[in-house]
Amino acid sequence: MPNNSSALQTSAAINEAVQTLRDGGLVAFPTETVYGLGADARNASAIQKIFKAKGRPSNHPVIVHLAVPDKYDVAQIDWAALLSPWVRDLSEEALQIINAFWPGPLTLVFKRDKSVLNEITGGQDTVAIRAPNHPIAQELLRKFKGGVVAPSANRFGKVSPTSAADVRDEFENELDLMILDGGDCEVGIESTIIDLSSGERAVLLRPGAITPSEIFAKTGIKVYQAGEDVKADNDFPRVSGSLKAHYAPTTPLRLYAPGRVLDALSEYPDTKSRVAVVVWDSESSLVLEDHPSIDVQEMIVSSDSADFAAKLYRTLRDLDQQGWDLILFPEPPNGEEWDGVRDRLQRACFGSGPSSSSHVNN
Repeated sequence: MPNNSSALQTSAAINEAVQTLRDGGLVAFPTETVYGLGADARNASAIQKIFKAKGRPSNHPVIVHLAVPDKYDVAQIDWAALLSPWVRDLSEEALQIINAFWPGPLTLVFKRDKSVLNEITGGQDTVAIRAPNHPIAQELLRKFKGGVVAPSANRFGKVSPTSAADVRDEFENELDLMILDGGDCEVGIESTIIDLSSGERAVLLRPGAITPSEIFAKTGIKVYQAGEDVKADNDFPRVSGSLKAHYAPTTPLRLYAPGRVLDALSEYPDTKSRVAVVVWDSESSLVLEDHPSIDVQEMIVSSDSADFAAKLYRTLRDLDQQGWDLILFPEPPNGEEWDGVRDRLQRACFGSGPSSSSHVNN
């Protein structure tokens, strides 16, 4: 009965992880988006360990992850009761969005309860919360019986991990870290973040797999873009992944416009000779005879937005480890379903290159 034995092993590992969190330690665990580096959200010194391990600026807020109650036989989960230790002013609109999308890859920003630690909020009066939709994450959170903060389990500003092996690559020499292995992440990019803290309008702060039109279709609630006639940009809460340079490989990364690979190659003459060119599976092979001096290798990626997102960080990590002088990615097409990966790629380009750590710190 291999399945039962692996379930028992997982259960034992989760019990050990719960104890590690209670003891103030760190646990890396899978979610449907990326792997998180988790700590007890009520333990300030444990949270500080995350910031130290990642090299993350202390004013950069982290997301609190909560369990969905085990009993699905109730007509509706009492989210108001579950959120009351963390949040004040929970609106009807917020509950509508929560009931439609939690658990799932959606983070919501609220006015914080006074008991929420400053280490979580970056000193702001808001807190970001989500309920992840991954069986291991959910079992861990249910058994822990509390909130767990968990930014992505990687060095700050670098490519996020979508497998347990990625987490080991990031930290194996420096952290005595417990890692729960839940296979590859299904969604592959971080959660959508919606700000509900003003009590007036829902505002998109970070695009992801769940789009504003999907939220509107399921709830009738309009989600505004930041800067869409709402309030000055600097009035929005700071949230994870909102810095200009983020998700970045060490190899220089650039985007090329449709059909403009050759132009992109000529545009970066300083980049030696080995170039990895990522192309859509729907496009024919490149014609690169014009560049005989360049060693170019094509890598095919899916032109389906969800599939592309699921493999984006895996592709970036693999290419980054192969020693190319330049990585060229196609610009994602227009359309809301591509906004999440476009956001990640633009930040990755800005932060990429050997000096990326200095970009990230700016």
